[in-house]
Formats: sequence, structure tokens, C-alpha cells
Amino acid sequence: MSTSIDDLLAFGDEPAGEAERPSGGRARWLLRTAAVTAAVVAVVMVALSAVGLRVPIWIIVAGVLAVLAVRRVTAALSPPPPPRAGVRTPVGEEPGTWNWSSRDALRTAINGWERPLDWCGGNRERFTERVLPRLGELADERLSQRHGVTRESDPARARALLGEQLWTFLGTPARRPPSPRDLAAIVAELEKI
Repeated sequence: MSTSIDDLLAFGDEPAGEAERPSGGRARWLLRTAAVTAAVVAVVMVALSAVGLRVPIWIIVAGVLAVLAVRRVTAALSPPPPPRAGVRTPVGEEPGTWNWSSRDALRTAINGWERPLDWCGGNRERFTERVLPRLGELADERLSQRHGVTRESDPARARALLGEQLWTFLGTPARRPPSPRDLAAIVAELEKI
């Protein structure tokens, strides 16, 4: 059995949802568009005659239809509004305000670290369970990208590359969460890898 290219590109078969849709939706849309067009044309004609201008009605109708078409296309292409329910408000912001910078990837990454660090503030167990594994993954990723090793694949080389202080920090659970200054030093060491 052979199929021609015309058969493949034919639009004769509509999806089931399109074929079963009643034509009342399209007729209602056409009626509403005609009513809006007539109302706007009437207002424009009255406004133009009030200032003494005479413009052919077909130009006004074409202009109104063009504006309505552009409005419909832009409405169809606009992104959906952001979800309102269940959205967590970032720390320091008032509920109900929209922070456009929160959609930024950098802000998302910072929040990915800020929240766990804030949550682990004075709790050693939380820090050891939540933040230390992330720092270890980050160190392994840097080692893998820059040197082709991880702490698990080649511990001796990874230890040499990380340095004794960073190796000990990542491998030994801390007795207390590090201070911001200590954490900054650890991050600086990770950036040197």
C-alpha cells in the first residue's frame, strides 16, 4: 500500500474534539465581533463628525477589525498569569506583592542555598543532614568538571586537590554549624578548585 504526499499533508481529518464542537461557539464569536465593531465604528463616526472630519466608513471598519484582530492574537500569545494559590512568599517580602526578580534564575539559586542555611542556623544535625551533602555534591561536581575525578572515584587525588581543610570539613560531621565567615572561607576554597 502506498500513500501519496498529498494524503500525508491533508487536513481532512480533524481531531475528535474539533469535530464534535457545535458551531454555536463560532457564531456567537462572530456576532459579538460584529456588535463590538458596530459600536466602536458608531462612536468613532460620531467623534469624527463632531470635529468636522469625514472618513469613509470602510476605512474605519477595517481599522477597528484590525485592532480587534491584533488584540485577539496578543491575548492568545500572552503567557498564563502566575499561580496565586500556594505560592510561598520569600523572606522579607509582604504577601500579595509581586517581585519580578524572584523569577530570575540567580535568585532561585540563591534561595536554594539561603533557605537551608537559614533553617540550619544553630542546629548541627540539620546542617549535617541538609547542607553538608549539598556542599559535597558541589565539590564533586567541580572536581569532575575541572579534573575528571570525584571524592569517591579517586580519594587520594581529590584530597590533594581539595586541600586538607576542605577535605576534613566535607568528610567529618561538624560539632557545630560553621559561622558565616567559616562558610565563606569554605566556599572560597571550593571556587579555587
